[in-house]
Amino acid sequence: MSLAKRAQYYRRIFRAYLLPGKSQLTFWHETPEANPNLRTGELGEYYMLFSAKADYAGHHDEQGIPMLNYHGEISLQYNPIAIAQWGLGNYNLLRQSGEALRRERFLAAADWLTANLTENPHGVWVWNHHFDWEYREALLAPWYSGLAQGQGISLLLRAYKETGAFSYLDAARRAFHAFEVAVDAGGVTFTDDHGNLWFEEYLVTPPTHILNGFIWATWGVYDYFLATREESARRLFDAAIHTLQKHLADYDLGFWSLYEISGTRLPMVASAFYHRLHIVQLRILHQLTGVDVFSRSATRWERYAQSRIGRIRALGYKSAFKLCYY
Repeated sequence: MSLAKRAQYYRRIFRAYLLPGKSQLTFWHETPEANPNLRTGELGEYYMLFSAKADYAGHHDEQGIPMLNYHGEISLQYNPIAIAQWGLGNYNLLRQSGEALRRERFLAAADWLTANLTENPHGVWVWNHHFDWEYREALLAPWYSGLAQGQGISLLLRAYKETGAFSYLDAARRAFHAFEVAVDAGGVTFTDDHGNLWFEEYLVTPPTHILNGFIWATWGVYDYFLATREESARRLFDAAIHTLQKHLADYDLGFWSLYEISGTRLPMVASAFYHRLHIVQLRILHQLTGVDVFSRSATRWERYAQSRIGRIRALGYKSAFKLCYY
């Protein structure tokens, strides 16, 4: 990254963390929690609670849709992942309380996702982010994500179940096609040289296999299977679970988890937040699949989080990585 880009990155981080007022980080850094009402084999409440996200206190537009404040040149933006999570959190609360406000918010999110699903240059229907974003390389607007596709599908299918409105199912079907198409053909799926299937959160070359995004995307594919019973969805889900089983150890440093597998000389260690998120996601995957490696890894990673030495080492690795690559 150039010096100018690096300075811009650190200015954005400084504003987000240290300046007064709400930033996009206010939304993302809710404490990860599994939903105790999770039921396997049925399209019920979403797998994580998202309770704080359901009552996001930051900016909303005139229709009540949340907008995240990235500050600086990016400023207020719609983020399809955030809108899906806001809607899913309100859906969970709707199922628990029956409140009209929860239904209104949940369906507002579903309507926004339906209206903002657009074809990319390859003819694949995606949810775009309309702002540039610095990852390892610049993601130039408009860019899309496997994570957004998965969580958008999860929301739309619950809206269809709740209302019976075919428009939600139709949008979910169009969005699901991105999982049937390779990244270089406009989709979000990557198959490595050994035949392992990955769902990519950020579409960069070479792929980075971000763990939390892969898992959230996989839940969207699973939800699509539950709603439609289409065998193609089942095959995709099974292939993703196989990849996770086979490669989960690659995310284990022996004292902390990795955020991604990117082949960089210094590994990108997960922050404390993402390490906790990984643990919650693995617990849920074990409930959904019964695969023991997910439970065993979650238990081991919980021990890492309880180790003061492990936390210090993770912080050191994380700081060094940021200095070298951002």
